[in-house]
Amino acid sequence: MKAKMYSKSMSKQKQHKRSWVPLALLAVGVLLLGWLLIASISAPPQATASMAYLPEDVAYEQPILAIHEMGEGPAIPFLPRNQPQPEIQVPEKSYNFGIVGPQDVVEREFIIRNVGDAPLTISRAYTTCGCTTAEISASVIPPGQVATIKLVFDAGFHDAAGQTVRRGLIIENNDPQRSQTEIWVQAQIRSN
Repeated sequence: MKAKMYSKSMSKQKQHKRSWVPLALLAVGVLLLGWLLIASISAPPQATASMAYLPEDVAYEQPILAIHEMGEGPAIPFLPRNQPQPEIQVPEKSYNFGIVGPQDVVEREFIIRNVGDAPLTISRAYTTCGCTTAEISASVIPPGQVATIKLVFDAGFHDAAGQTVRRGLIIENNDPQRSQTEIWVQAQIRSN
């Protein structure tokens, strides 16, 4: 009889412990969701900047063709410190093309947004390899406007079959806080 009572008592304890498991999992889930919500709200503007823009927001003054080039470029035309300043914002700084064929030519559109109070001037833009070029719609971007970038990667430019490659676009500009901005693309090139 004593053994039966002990057995029933243990069985009730196990049931009692099991009833807390779903409640504990729910509490962990709520905490995790709260943390994700706070993290998304407090993310820096650069990370949450929108790629959306209106056609009338695009600047077209003095377009640039960025190619692979060595050496130094012109001096960056910084504005005097006591004047309004430009501020560059690149909503998407990297893109993975995924798997591409050994002769494929792929492209991606990026934007540069000027969220500052003075014109953003791109003094130089170049790529890290001859297989990558970029057409930038303007070298001078007024406040509140964007320049579009058509970045093109030619997988057949080099014999890179079977490799994963990473290529960049370097943008030198007159934002005193970020005078050099980079955009990177990656591709895994099939063997055949």
